[in-house]
Amino acid sequence: MLSLPHSPLPLSPHSRSSLAHPAPGLTRNLLLGPLIALLLALIAGITPARAQDSRAQNSRAQDGSGTLLLRFEGGAPVEAPRLKADAAISVSGLTARATITQAFRNTTSEWAEGTYLFPLPEDAAVDTMKLVVGDRVIVADIRERAAARRVYEAAKAEGKAAALTEQQRPNLFTNAVANIGPGETVLVQIEYQQPVRSSAGTYALRLPTVAAPRYSPAPPAVTAVVERGAAADPVPDREKIAAPVLDPARHAPINPLTLTIDLMAGFPLGQVRSATHAVRIEERSASERRITLADGATAADRDFELTWTAAPGEAPSIGLFREQVAGAEAVLAVVTPPESASPASPVPRDVVFVIDNSGSMGGASMRQAKASLLIGLDRLGAGDRFNVIRFDHSFDTLFPDLVPADAGHLMRAKSFVAGLQASGGTEMLAPLQAALRDATPEETGRLRQVVFLTDGAIGNEAQIFSAIATERGRSRLFMVGIGSAPNGYLMRHAAEVGQGSFTQIDTPDQVTERMRALLVKLESPAVTDLTATFSEPGIDVTPARLPDLYRGEPLTLSARMGQARGTLTLTGRIGGQPWQTQLHLDAAQDGTGIGKLWARAKIAEAETARLTGGLTTEAADAAILRLALDHGLTTRLTSLVAVDATPRRPAGMRLASTELPLNLPAGWDFETVFGTQDEAPQLPPPPRQRRAAAPATQIAAAQAVALPQTATDFEIRAWLGALLLALGLVLSRRRLAA
Repeated sequence: MLSLPHSPLPLSPHSRSSLAHPAPGLTRNLLLGPLIALLLALIAGITPARAQDSRAQNSRAQDGSGTLLLRFEGGAPVEAPRLKADAAISVSGLTARATITQAFRNTTSEWAEGTYLFPLPEDAAVDTMKLVVGDRVIVADIRERAAARRVYEAAKAEGKAAALTEQQRPNLFTNAVANIGPGETVLVQIEYQQPVRSSAGTYALRLPTVAAPRYSPAPPAVTAVVERGAAADPVPDREKIAAPVLDPARHAPINPLTLTIDLMAGFPLGQVRSATHAVRIEERSASERRITLADGATAADRDFELTWTAAPGEAPSIGLFREQVAGAEAVLAVVTPPESASPASPVPRDVVFVIDNSGSMGGASMRQAKASLLIGLDRLGAGDRFNVIRFDHSFDTLFPDLVPADAGHLMRAKSFVAGLQASGGTEMLAPLQAALRDATPEETGRLRQVVFLTDGAIGNEAQIFSAIATERGRSRLFMVGIGSAPNGYLMRHAAEVGQGSFTQIDTPDQVTERMRALLVKLESPAVTDLTATFSEPGIDVTPARLPDLYRGEPLTLSARMGQARGTLTLTGRIGGQPWQTQLHLDAAQDGTGIGKLWARAKIAEAETARLTGGLTTEAADAAILRLALDHGLTTRLTSLVAVDATPRRPAGMRLASTELPLNLPAGWDFETVFGTQDEAPQLPPPPRQRRAAAPATQIAAAQAVALPQTATDFEIRAWLGALLLALGLVLSRRRLAA
């Protein structure tokens, strides 16, 4: 958000006499600062303002039949291509292979280009894209990102059918499809590999279906630019992670999705269920199920989650798989250590709860977050201390410092939480830094933990990861994802950098179960001081540094070696006692996609090192590019591009370029996030900290802000720039007159 100056720009420190006879060009120099301010205000504001317009106008633009209309450059409004999607996922043991088919249908008489922003799992290794035009199937090539874009743009200009898949975040992608003929349907098929996650004996597969609107903090204030020079934009690609969003009060759901999952668990199954969608489950054998949506199709407005457990007594404690890849072998090991027979004595804790009450958390998400935090407060022990921070575009700290978890402080905290209302933007950085700030780093006898409840709907993830890495100290960060479409990339990666864990709460009936499971983990790590030792040399393993494990969590590592032989020895401490287990690599089962998962994990490791200062940008980019090209993976630096060789659009026929609209995530309130149609944008105050000294229910109520999650205050920036320019003119005239 733009920070308004508290006072006019400082006057020149020179005396009046020193300006009595200005040097040549001095008047021009006096105006330079305000002019720069105005230009930067315009530059910083135009892009997000256009994103705001695409939401506020395009989401409401419709003809009499309710058809969504999108504008394109140089022409009248045109209907966006319609989209249908199908997901076919095959789960084999601890890996899954997914094929996502997106059908782009052009219902107009124009030639069209459609761009669709869509999510995928944050750990997906995207390696295949196919463009299907009629009976022709064009398989995409992997190229460096800029080169792929040039190929696509050239094909578009030549009238050829083309498709481009780009990664905007590890869990956020765009598909652009050019030269879709009038009345034509073209297909784009994406394939990816992903690991199956497990915790406490429950296995889970997650498929995001909608890219939630993300709040992107504005570039640094104009005043800071004038005084100290330009600062980096925290979200330089804000346009690429934004798309038009439909108001569900004005439009029926769009982008229908069908889904089929073939589950081959590798062990006799117990319960198989989805808490997010109604499903049909067909039993094919003791260890195999086919899962489909009960209603046949669903609107793409929430994440799909499938969970399963082993039949009693059948849960494996070790999974070991291998795959031959390009003259070498890749190995995936998943090991769940046993629980200690004599748990360690409870350690007193200092817990800081942080709750997001920004606009995107309105409705069901806010209720879930508040209920989760109240459960966390109830779990505090007599020797624990705590504090509560709430944030939107500002933040409040309930107490000036950590306080004992006694009845009086807990009652005040619960009253504070109960009074919270969702509104405003999502300025996450400042409250995160406040939560990590440790006034007593010498108290190593106490566990310091931060429990962060949010939907993660932000675009400045890199800022957040960097802050965690540099300011974490002895704190552990536990992320709790709230709502129907959370930012899994932010949640999971923040927890990894913060040496904590990630818990997702999709529905109200999961609050108690999943929060209690998390709070048990908080009481103490189950396995510490983990090391992995291979008997054979020359092993490239990830993660390079093994994390502590919490109760029920498995250790997952992947490695690449010349041949899977010898042993892997894992050592650590459980409940203060030494623990060791040994795996014979030649006994690993054959698996598929193991090499892709290893490469994807190595790329994620390099990205983390880049963001946290462990590698220079040049070194990280070189490693990422080599891995991506060798394994055919879509990354920040590489894209998949497919081009049909035959030109199709007749010369001289115009091309209408549109962004496909998205559903609002289920449970979100459109007006809370974007404001009403006729509401003028308001400027929220800059991020600030304050202590909740007034009654909690009064403090918690924050005024609603009409700005959409990815918009900025463009008009105010422009007026501020003009004001600074006028001020410069007045000052210069006065000095010249003197």
